[in-house]
Amino acid sequence: MKATEAADMPVLPGEDPWTSEELVRVRDRLENDIATAREEIRQVERQVAERLTDPVEGAGDDPADTGAKAFEREHELALAYNTRDLLAASERAIERMHAGTYGICESCGRPTGKARLQAFPRATLCVTCKQREERR
Repeated sequence: MKATEAADMPVLPGEDPWTSEELVRVRDRLENDIATAREEIRQVERQVAERLTDPVEGAGDDPADTGAKAFEREHELALAYNTRDLLAASERAIERMHAGTYGICESCGRPTGKARLQAFPRATLCVTCKQREERR
């Protein structure tokens, strides 16, 4: 993003305008998160594929071992689904940067807050709207 684009990004009253360097740091963090998430997903998919193609996996296990292994697989898949959600949110944040909507609350249309985005760059809601959402 250009310096003028960074300075034009919305901020809350009392916050300093975005600088190009701050925006680059946020974008780099999102890109690192994306790379990490993709690698984690690849590893889980590889592990699941290995288990599914191993014809003797679990042969001779007692019911407790079978249950424990099933629980472990379900846990790994749940983590993979969560990682996919984080990946999608990170990619969406970068898309919002390109579209010029990054930093605008998707619910009320007010600024999300520079400090909030620096702490959690995937945020799509301002603090007030997020609190309202969590109370439901």
